Amino acid sequence: MGLFSFLNQEIAIDLGTANTLIIENDKVVVDEPSIIAKNRTTGAVIAIGKRAMQMHGKTHEEIKTIRPLKDGVIADFQAAEEMIRGFIKMINEGKRKMFGPSNIRMVICIPSGITQVEMRAVKDSAEHAGAKEVRMIQEPMAAAIGIGIDVEEPQGNMVIDIGGGTSEIAVIALGGIVCDKSIRVAGDEFTSDIEEYMRRQHNILVGERTAERIKIAVGAAIPELEDPPANMAVHGRDLMTGIPKEIEVSYTEIAHCLDKSISKIEAAILSALEMTPPELSADIYRTGIYLAGGGSMLRGLDKRISQKTKLPVHVADDPLKAVARGTGIALKNFDRFQFLIK
Repeated sequence: MGLFSFLNQEIAIDLGTANTLIIENDKVVVDEPSIIAKNRTTGAVIAIGKRAMQMHGKTHEEIKTIRPLKDGVIADFQAAEEMIRGFIKMINEGKRKMFGPSNIRMVICIPSGITQVEMRAVKDSAEHAGAKEVRMIQEPMAAAIGIGIDVEEPQGNMVIDIGGGTSEIAVIALGGIVCDKSIRVAGDEFTSDIEEYMRRQHNILVGERTAERIKIAVGAAIPELEDPPANMAVHGRDLMTGIPKEIEVSYTEIAHCLDKSISKIEAAILSALEMTPPELSADIYRTGIYLAGGGSMLRGLDKRISQKTKLPVHVADDPLKAVARGTGIALKNFDRFQFLIK
């Protein structure tokens, strides 16, 4: 450790479509929704994270809320940069800087199906937000490390990371991704399915935040659950009368409306299994499939995937933080995992 090593700040970022998590010194220091609120006229940032999320869908014409990431990649470059800068400021707010700003070294996780242009956008946003050095690690690899899999072993493991914008399916062995499949069907798609279903089936218009709450409260992947959640009262605007109204929804209805999107994820899993070399297939038969990411918390999803693939399915202990935790471990043991970090 050098004399001025305390001036260097090392942070691991899981820059997600729905949530951004930042880990520093093995601790989650930021866990906020990936959203920013700005003034339309001046372009000034009004709020980021949870405060901006409270404004989402409730703004007047002077304020707009932006989700800078779409489908796991940056859709709004400037908003992404301002959001990252705001999150870094949150970490450093409690610390008094004696020697001015520190050198920030970042490891950011990216979807495995990302293009060079999209990767460049992530790197540029982080550098403009104040990072001196920016490295990347692929999400499925970070998820595997976060779950506790020894990625360097000559053994095949299948990891599925269902996030907000993308579902990443990868077979990992010997510290590399042997075959992977990345599809843009994940948590956000589930949310829009629920919005669409409410409009079509119940003639009620609900916003994105309400649809998200429905997904968390009564979301399910299969129509028969052993421990079913209670029905949920949903408030929205009646499409016929225009008057606010309340209806009740059950988990079986939501399981029915999410069926098509979950089928797409199942098809991608089967496609990835077809591409897997036979020796690794034998390993996966023994070890099963590991699920990470917020989407894997959908009730009964592990059971449904298990029925489809005839393989055991394990959900990570804290699926929301698995990718961020893995990125943090890779950063802490940089010399050991150097070959994974681009």
